[in-house]
Amino acid sequence: MSNLYTQADSNTRKTWFLITGFLVFIITIGWFFGYLLDSQEILIFAVVFSVLTSFISYWYSDKIVLAMARAVLIERKDNQELYRIVENLCITAGLPVPKIYIIKEQQLNAFATGRDAKHSVVCVTQGLLARLEKKELEGVIAHELSHIGNKDMLLGTVVVILAGIVAMLSDMFLRISFWGGRRNSDENKGAGTVMAILGLVAAILAPIAATLIKLAISRKREFLADADGALLTRYPEGLASALAKISADLTPMKTANNSTSHLFISSPFRGKQTQSWFTKLFMTHPPIEERIKFLRDMKL
Repeated sequence: MSNLYTQADSNTRKTWFLITGFLVFIITIGWFFGYLLDSQEILIFAVVFSVLTSFISYWYSDKIVLAMARAVLIERKDNQELYRIVENLCITAGLPVPKIYIIKEQQLNAFATGRDAKHSVVCVTQGLLARLEKKELEGVIAHELSHIGNKDMLLGTVVVILAGIVAMLSDMFLRISFWGGRRNSDENKGAGTVMAILGLVAAILAPIAATLIKLAISRKREFLADADGALLTRYPEGLASALAKISADLTPMKTANNSTSHLFISSPFRGKQTQSWFTKLFMTHPPIEERIKFLRDMKL
């Protein structure tokens, strides 16, 4: 198996393709709203603000996420077995050893963050360390290292920011429209009315579309990390068994937050998700049953 650095080259191209597509979506929405309100400043603001916020989140998102999760940095002497597992998997994957953090929560969960492989973090809960067997823990760590190797932290951070910008633009359009700021349509009032209606519909649907794009990307990357993690350990059953235990664990997480829930290996909001097709559209993760089946059907 080629190491994750080698695999990351093609994944990086896909990542930038997705980000570019999302940026085009934002620019299109900004242009459309700017046209309707006869204000190109909206488009300029959308582009500049998205670039600035993406830049800031790229450099500081890991610190923000770790603070929100109340994660604590540990050293080798604090948990030698965990360090050995991470180091051995990093050698196999061809990745530098990340910093290791622990969340003092009993829920079984874990996530990875950081702007790149050289500045990455793997974070696990105390509950995960206490209740998983070694092979299961290796599967979870391999999954998180796959996120690092595939550069999913960059994609996840930027997409969350861009989805937020779409929502902000839509809110701005609705507020300005409410107060009467719109393109002068005296020459063709009928067309102006149609465009205004289309603008209101776009303002309502654009944030929903952006959210669905964000969640679809997140779910796809979870499947990819599952597959790469299983290839890394050469033992898909380890991760499958860990996911089964994680799925059965209904322990709440006090530090769970909607802004960071997509980073975890499984949603930290336990017992609040149903299996209806409509609910699945707004899930940050694929159903664990599907992930387990996928892993157990893998042929290595």
